[in-house]
Amino acid sequence: MEIGSRSSLRILAAVATASVALVACSSQGGAQSQPAPAGGGGGGGGNGQSYTIAMVTHEAPGDSFWDKIRAGAEQAAKDTGVQLKYSNNQDSGQEATLVQNAIDSKVNGIAVTLAYPDAVGPAAQKAIQAGIPVVAFNSGISNYKQYNIPMYFGSDEDAAGQAVGTRLSEAGGGKAICVIQEQGQVALETRCAGVKKTFANTENLQVTGTDLPSVQQTIGAKLQQDPSINWVVTLGAPYALAAAQAKADAGSQAKIATFDLNADAANAIKDKKIEFSVDQQPYVQGYQAVTMLWLNLTNGNDLGGGKPVLTGPSFVDSTNIDKIATYAANNTR
Repeated sequence: MEIGSRSSLRILAAVATASVALVACSSQGGAQSQPAPAGGGGGGGGNGQSYTIAMVTHEAPGDSFWDKIRAGAEQAAKDTGVQLKYSNNQDSGQEATLVQNAIDSKVNGIAVTLAYPDAVGPAAQKAIQAGIPVVAFNSGISNYKQYNIPMYFGSDEDAAGQAVGTRLSEAGGGKAICVIQEQGQVALETRCAGVKKTFANTENLQVTGTDLPSVQQTIGAKLQQDPSINWVVTLGAPYALAAAQAKADAGSQAKIATFDLNADAANAIKDKKIEFSVDQQPYVQGYQAVTMLWLNLTNGNDLGGGKPVLTGPSFVDSTNIDKIATYAANNTR
């Protein structure tokens, strides 16, 4: 659809510029809406039409990582005037059902995570077959094309894992455990596999991510059992904080590295309790997913030329934490 909206062009330019600059990185099951601005007629790109975009994720209860995804998505909804309907379920079958619910409610676009592609991918493909534009984000970089999804926004988790392993090797080697908080989640397992590619002496440790006291106890028991471990790699900021406490309780000298960031983890990096974080910039993922669906609906745009638009890896450590901590406190990093 051809439009003459200066707002559309400004947002397109901003998204394109941000994408070039990026480096190659809740309630259970309930839908919540971000209302369209009053009197604005929605995100019709100047044609008066209002659009509704569904965002469906595998968010687990209590995982603060998703607050950043939603913050970015809600800001994009505000900027474009669309109505955002967010829903989540960490069960793959239930997430697929949420996608089907979005199709049945005749939303105009769907942004979906493919942490469990075999279950959720076919539902996303049904949306495309029904004429509803779909973008994938956060999880599913190796699978989105299989379901004819044209755009993906997220980190290359294999490359991010390898980058972490390289840093561990450069720091002197040793032995690492890579803590996986959700069994069978492809992005998490890909991260640990990537670490092992460049830091061979890496052992996976499975924990129950919805029970942080249990996570802390499991990591602590492992550190006591094997004092040769000198690195603990976690795959989310809350688990890094649990690992830091487990290290202290066990009297271990292991260093902590993590994927992803929140305000508390940023402060822990400042205090040298965590060595570094590799950030996939979830705020950007949420923002781009919603904005590009709107641009596709209003102006026929896509981004990436069929390839994933990478939002990471982006390292956060003692060299840049003072600046990044401010953004983390604002829930945008």
